[in-house]
Amino acid sequence: MVVMDRINLQRAQQHRGMIEVGVDLDGITHSFGRHTALEDVSLHVGAGVFGLLGPNGAGKSTLLRIMATVLKPKRGEVRLLGMNPNDSHDLRSIRRELGYLPQQFGYYPNFSVFEFIEYFALLKEMSPKRVRPAVANAIERVGLEDRAKTKMKSLSGGMLRRVGIAQAIVNEPALLLLDEPTVGLDPEQRVLFRRLLREIGGHSTVFVSTHLVEDVAAACSDVQILNEGRVVYAGDATDLKRIGAGVSDDAAAGDSEIERGYTSVLMTSRQGREAG
Repeated sequence: MVVMDRINLQRAQQHRGMIEVGVDLDGITHSFGRHTALEDVSLHVGAGVFGLLGPNGAGKSTLLRIMATVLKPKRGEVRLLGMNPNDSHDLRSIRRELGYLPQQFGYYPNFSVFEFIEYFALLKEMSPKRVRPAVANAIERVGLEDRAKTKMKSLSGGMLRRVGIAQAIVNEPALLLLDEPTVGLDPEQRVLFRRLLREIGGHSTVFVSTHLVEDVAAACSDVQILNEGRVVYAGDATDLKRIGAGVSDDAAAGDSEIERGYTSVLMTSRQGREAG
């Protein structure tokens, strides 16, 4: 595995070329009808693994969809990999370098695992000579080599999630966006997934939206916490643990320091909104 990780890193660096890695969001605001999903969100990050935390309805999925170029914000400026998604030429280039796993993704039930990931590789306009070896590599990285010929309809929920991760990484993306990627994964698979994230984050920008705070603590260098469409915390995961270490179990819910830090930040945010 160590040798394979090194080979994947070399491939990614060769493929990356002169592409600028990173995401810049300034004053992003988006609403659905009268509901404001995001309000004045700004983020500026380079390579690394970044955790998105927050309660249901906080705006995490909406933010990922904007970075995935699925949604255009009502207001604000977006630059992805140094490019402008409002420019048609840049948009096409961004999508070639993008990996995205939505919270729910559709699939063709009669496709095999290999065929499904190959289909996404072609959609991302990968060169024909790269497609088959890249698909085989992605399948190996998520531990589904023995399921490559299995039809999608025969897979368990956890296996489907791993296929979703494989299609997101098949093109060695410069920007990887994962929405609740560990749903259905068992503890061993989650450990392997965290290792994969750290590997990819060495040369790409990775955002992981999850409810599992411990996954963020293990894999992410930095954390953004959203509440009611606003970023209420942006900083090092270690600092979030430090916040949790300073509060008691009675003051903030959580079985670990980082969980207590997370709930403490949310409580402070809600109290501030109510006072305002």
